Amino acid sequence: MQYNYNYRLNPPEALTETLLHHVDTCRQLYNHVLYLLNEADDIPARYEVQGLLPDLKTWWDDLGDVHSKVLQMVVKRVYDNLSTLKAQKENGRDVGMLKWKPPREYRSLTYNQSGFKLKNTSGRPVLWLSKIGEIPIHLHRDIPENATIKQVTVKREPTGEWYATFGIDVDEATPEKPENPENVVGIDMGILTYAHDTDGYAIESPDFSEERERLERAQRDLSRKEHGSANWEKQRRVVAERHADLKHKRRDFLHKLSNHYAREYDLVAVEDLDAKGLVELPGNSRNRAGAAWGTFLRMLEYKCDREGTHFVSVNPRGTTKECASCSVSTEKPLWVREHSCPACGFEADRDANAAWNILSRGLEDIGVGHSESTPVETALPVDTLVAAKRVVEAGSPTLNERTASAVNE
Repeated sequence: MQYNYNYRLNPPEALTETLLHHVDTCRQLYNHVLYLLNEADDIPARYEVQGLLPDLKTWWDDLGDVHSKVLQMVVKRVYDNLSTLKAQKENGRDVGMLKWKPPREYRSLTYNQSGFKLKNTSGRPVLWLSKIGEIPIHLHRDIPENATIKQVTVKREPTGEWYATFGIDVDEATPEKPENPENVVGIDMGILTYAHDTDGYAIESPDFSEERERLERAQRDLSRKEHGSANWEKQRRVVAERHADLKHKRRDFLHKLSNHYAREYDLVAVEDLDAKGLVELPGNSRNRAGAAWGTFLRMLEYKCDREGTHFVSVNPRGTTKECASCSVSTEKPLWVREHSCPACGFEADRDANAAWNILSRGLEDIGVGHSESTPVETALPVDTLVAAKRVVEAGSPTLNERTASAVNE
């Protein structure tokens, strides 16, 4: 199985200058390759362009300072971007052409297959990079012993911090998914409550209002600085740190919530949401973007694969209107938060009813069929509201006694 492990780097000042030089050389090569492709009548194969690199080094001295694999990955990056652009055009999107990269938009370099090594020097871990040297690295978690490091990407964040992302292959068998999953759950995503599941748990959306307010204050201060001045650059760093703080807290919540569902259940059913399309809809787009539904579903999917859990993405059409007990559809405006079926009398929270419909469709998709229990029999009379803070502190919305006592202490 393939994973990405991310670690903080602590390069000394001399190596920071070397890293910046390598990144900028890669940026210039990226722009040069893009220029060559724009001038060509027919776009050549990627390996033909990579074959030009030795000749470029004869007159472009800076290329000789950078590892050859890193230069090849720059060419690959151009072609990957072209492929993405082509796919968007084929999907009917109105897109333009690739643009040259200015310094602030190119901040990484990639070693593939060779040119890197994790070492232990004088009792501390370091990352050795060819033609750069040994960089102290903070290994906050161990890389599995049965893992092979295939690739390392070194990136400088807008905050000025450096990170290394290891692409690893873990030599382990993928857990088999149960043929007849017993412990199953359906999840309805929302804004008022982030997730509402069929076990009666409603997970509150995390409150990032304080972080957003700090970010907005920093952005207002930045707008008052003279662009490009020392004070502007100092405040730009503050804005970047505020962005990073908000991003890290959101991803921490999403990782822990998705990890809980992937580990605790045999099958997880969710809606096949067009997260990007939902954000582009008028009205309340900020809250929809902040919910990061697409990120959560991607995390949940790969973690379900890792844990041997069925991940089923169902058509979301009608899950809110349809009664989970008798399948009769009832129109409900957004402000109506309760489901009350005029046909069978089933009453439940609007999102709880949708979660049951999602689970029912998920079971059908894998050929299991409906659960023996009906929503009327199993739905909790009062849904359990779980605070987002509780998810972050415990790593799971359901606390056992031992974890609960540790949190209280």
